[in-house]
Amino acid sequence: MPIFVDDNRSLWAAGAAPRPARPGLGENRDVDVAIIGGGFTGMSTAYHIAKRHPELRIVLFEAKRVANGGSGRNGGLMLNWVNGVEPGDPARAAAIWRATNGGIDLVEGIIREHGLDVRWRREGNYSVHTRPRGAEQAALEVEGLRKEGLPLQFLDAAALPERLRFEGAVGATFDPSSGHLDGVSYLEALLPVVEKLGVQVFEGSPVDSIVEGTPCHLQVAGHTVRAASIVLATNAYTPQLGYFRDQIIPLFAHVVATEPRSPEEWARRGWGRGASGFDDDLDRIAYGCMTQSGELVFGGGHNAAYGYRYGGRPDWEGVADHDAVYRRFLKYLPGAADIPVAHRWTGAVGLTWNRICSMGVRGEARNVYYGVGYSGHGVTLANLAGRVIADLFDHQEAEWAGQPFFKGEMAWMPPEPFRWIGYHTVTRLTGKSPRKRGVKV
Repeated sequence: MPIFVDDNRSLWAAGAAPRPARPGLGENRDVDVAIIGGGFTGMSTAYHIAKRHPELRIVLFEAKRVANGGSGRNGGLMLNWVNGVEPGDPARAAAIWRATNGGIDLVEGIIREHGLDVRWRREGNYSVHTRPRGAEQAALEVEGLRKEGLPLQFLDAAALPERLRFEGAVGATFDPSSGHLDGVSYLEALLPVVEKLGVQVFEGSPVDSIVEGTPCHLQVAGHTVRAASIVLATNAYTPQLGYFRDQIIPLFAHVVATEPRSPEEWARRGWGRGASGFDDDLDRIAYGCMTQSGELVFGGGHNAAYGYRYGGRPDWEGVADHDAVYRRFLKYLPGAADIPVAHRWTGAVGLTWNRICSMGVRGEARNVYYGVGYSGHGVTLANLAGRVIADLFDHQEAEWAGQPFFKGEMAWMPPEPFRWIGYHTVTRLTGKSPRKRGVKV
């Protein structure tokens, strides 16, 4: 079936109400906090710092439009856990789960406190196991985590919902506290909230260079900004600013979404009666979710579902293979073959070699804050990063001490061209993305 081409416009962007762009920076400025990036990390940081410090001069610079990057071009799953961290000790693992679940709570709390009109659901997600040994281990882990008070459930093959009974599925872990989020509708609704808190948002204002110091000097759209503190909220694009070049790969993930159908029609085609999304345990992870309006979103599952350009250039043209994603989608839900795909898009993922992200502060003056490397869990972790960065800003670190993402150690990667050669050699020969083993807690 031919796939409709819509110039990389995500389903989330297609559903957004049109609005005039915020003006770009038009003069030199002196500010207290300059936030670079208008995605989840940047907007969350702006919200939390401005709410605590209404006296500060806070600005946010977005190169294009709010939610233009990965925050508006993802698959929508809002998941717990930290990619790259394997559960071990149940008490330690439960503490990590509660921290990330707190990130989902933050999103829900903001939506409810401000009455935001956002397309989202929190009805849980399934993590599907395709290897018997992995399923057995997951069952034991769930048993231990339930004793720690976590609401997880393990389902064997016979108990799986119809939509999860694809080839190789032998069990699943259900997390009822996770969900999915339309990032564009969320950030567009949050934009006037942060502005009301006193944050000035400049769209069409790329940051061209940064010179650290007291203050930092930023070149922004031809103007100079002197900032007492800055926040790197650019995730996969951060190496373009000169930071974390040997620790982050901008990987490009390709996603498709069908035309909308009623719950009854989806049930006849094998999705069943639930809205909960899923991911699996394959290295080239596949995932999907159902939107409130009946579109089925699917990504991953194949080498061609992900792209990496030499030098990590943050542009998607020429690396997308949405047809391969669609073919993989039909293997998971063959009953959907007669439902046209209406949207296809590509978003940049900040991938680390050990898959562990990092939220911290750096620089000689300790005034460069960052949240980067979410490795596919950015819908939750990037929103959580805003709270973590605000706590770092206020020197209130105790809550996060010991969490793997707090000042996390992102593994070193070899330089180009060895990185590009190694990535493509491994993925083509093994079907797996090269990685350094993460940590077991």
